[in-house]
Amino acid sequence: MNPDNVMEFLQTGFRVGVGATASLLESIQDPQKREENLADLKLDVSDLTKKWAEKGEMTEREARNYVDTLLEHQRSPGEPPSSATPPASSSEPPSSPPTSATNPEVYQDLQDLTAQIAALRTELENLQQKDSER
Repeated sequence: MNPDNVMEFLQTGFRVGVGATASLLESIQDPQKREENLADLKLDVSDLTKKWAEKGEMTEREARNYVDTLLEHQRSPGEPPSSATPPASSSEPPSSPPTSATNPEVYQDLQDLTAQIAALRTELENLQQKDSER
């Protein structure tokens, strides 16, 4: 099997998992989304997988933008941008910090998930680089 196909398969699997998790979190937080997500479960498995992969990709981009924004805020004002931190690739606005109406536990869970996603993404990129060097 071609290493590029393996990496693409792993990345798609990762995005499906992230999308499914995002759908679950939406279902827990929003009754309207809960009904939509329950209706989606009646879809064909391939359609559901495709929908979750798209949601996972979007969530991944949002998480990357959020982490990039956090890193930018932590950097000193006179320090030049680091080459290790790529610029945000999406025009979507970064997530805002929690408001007083936001449950702190949910916000902390989202921060933990965001950090895990960023770590998995970095690991995936490292694996892709190792495979391309072979």
